[in-house]
Amino acid sequence: MSLSEGEILKIFEDTDALLNGHFLLTLGRHSKEYFQCAKVLQYPEYAKQLCSIIAKHFSDAEIDTIISPAIGGLVVGQEVATQLNKKFIFAERDNKELTLRRGFAIREGEKVLVCEDVVTTGGSVFETIEIVNSNNAYVAGIGFIVDRSNGKIDFGYSQVSVVKLNLKSFQPDECPYCLKGQELIEPGSRKVHA
Repeated sequence: MSLSEGEILKIFEDTDALLNGHFLLTLGRHSKEYFQCAKVLQYPEYAKQLCSIIAKHFSDAEIDTIISPAIGGLVVGQEVATQLNKKFIFAERDNKELTLRRGFAIREGEKVLVCEDVVTTGGSVFETIEIVNSNNAYVAGIGFIVDRSNGKIDFGYSQVSVVKLNLKSFQPDECPYCLKGQELIEPGSRKVHA
């Protein structure tokens, strides 16, 4: 089943995953909109529908393993791996650096698909790509649910997003919502202090 962008956004709205307000993003920028993918991905039928777009895009690619950066990308990576019947591993932070833990390893020459929930600047995805490359493996592609950059982020590999949006974000000292005195909400999975 193919979903239109409008249908996808309706799913986000219906699950309270698309929020409006004054939000602190992971890298310290502020925005009027926030995508809390975990709110939509808690429903297996929506996770399956959204991740099927990524799985379908890479269905003919040579892939050995799916990897996601924790924590946001975990459900996406697991669901894509399930649909493609591939091994799933994840990278997590240790002293602020993404790394493989829990006995996970990437073999030399392995073909690895990177999956994430939301991309704004691509920081976690770029870090995950570096993990793959540092193990002399190959990045088979990048798949993610929400592209907040509206296609401006290019990872240098085949990539697909379920939905692309051009949502404005601001440095704290340039934020119009701060100037209006609106309360700043910190909804993300990592605590960041502006």
